[in-house]
Amino acid sequence: MKLQGEAKLVRIFLGESDKWQGQPLYEAIVLEARRAGLAGATVLRGFMGFGAHSRIRTAKILQLSEDLPVCVEIVDTEEKIQSFLPTLERMVREGLVTMEKVEVIQYRSRD
Repeated sequence: MKLQGEAKLVRIFLGESDKWQGQPLYEAIVLEARRAGLAGATVLRGFMGFGAHSRIRTAKILQLSEDLPVCVEIVDTEEKIQSFLPTLERMVREGLVTMEKVEVIQYRSRD
């Protein structure tokens, strides 16, 4: 797959304990993105954050949260991202989804 130049970056902010059909939501999103043939997805785990409910989630030992913030990032062409948005709409019941324009400088595999 070749991806270079202008693309879209989707970020999905959610909680680590969020589920989709019994599976962690972040994992389900990555697997669906792969099935859809998107260029790539990465899950980032946050140390601290809050969302729409203003509930602080933290990894501090004295306040250890079992629901740390998680961000899933997906990059691909605008067309492919747009076709994946309805899937995200179904899956993400609570959280924040953003999209921005990015420029891909390099995207390669060793193959």
